[in-house]
Amino acid sequence: MPGENVSVVLVHGAWADGSSWAKVIVPLAAEGVEVIAAPLPLTSFAEDTAAVERTLERASGPVVLVGHAYAGAVIAAARSEKVKALVYIAALAPEEGETVAEVFYRNKPHPQAPKLAPDRHGLIYLPHEAFAGAFAQNASADQLALLSAVQRPLSPACITVPVSRPLWKDRPSWFLIAEQDRMIVHDTQRFMAERIHARVRAHPVDHAPMVTAPGLVVDIIREAIGEALSG
Repeated sequence: MPGENVSVVLVHGAWADGSSWAKVIVPLAAEGVEVIAAPLPLTSFAEDTAAVERTLERASGPVVLVGHAYAGAVIAAARSEKVKALVYIAALAPEEGETVAEVFYRNKPHPQAPKLAPDRHGLIYLPHEAFAGAFAQNASADQLALLSAVQRPLSPACITVPVSRPLWKDRPSWFLIAEQDRMIVHDTQRFMAERIHARVRAHPVDHAPMVTAPGLVVDIIREAIGEALSG
């Protein structure tokens, strides 16, 4: 799969950083694709969107923009003409006027989903045990140790702001539904994927397939690259 002149921008979700994409970056880069992991501050929705826009400025050629979890909302707030396709990896896709929190909580949470609340600094951390219990239950012990160690907290300001017209209304999109997800339940993902008219790929994976099933993620990105090239 030639990646000439195509860039892939990967956007991590809450309680993660760019290292979560390591197993996706390496095979794409080996195929000649320019890959950039956008660092989100997770301090507010506006600041996260600005971080993605700055990253898009650095990318060359047409861009496939990929978001995990919370970042699904962020990638849809991008306005760069470089973006030719969107890829949602177990991600959230609020409609115009909807908040991330509203779509996240539209269905009853999984029984093993963690209870989330801000700490005394107003930041939401994922409890250590939630990485193995809900975030990435299919991960190895080494992977879980890394995920927990590098987690970045989420500000409520990221998930309580109504979003503007999402980019998925104007760009083709792909959606990996994680059927074993304990953070964003399967029914919610299916609802969002159908609402945005995405090309749906459903697999029995956990909430962090870029870590625990990276081959599936790479394959979907390759499909989107093909669309970007043909466009």
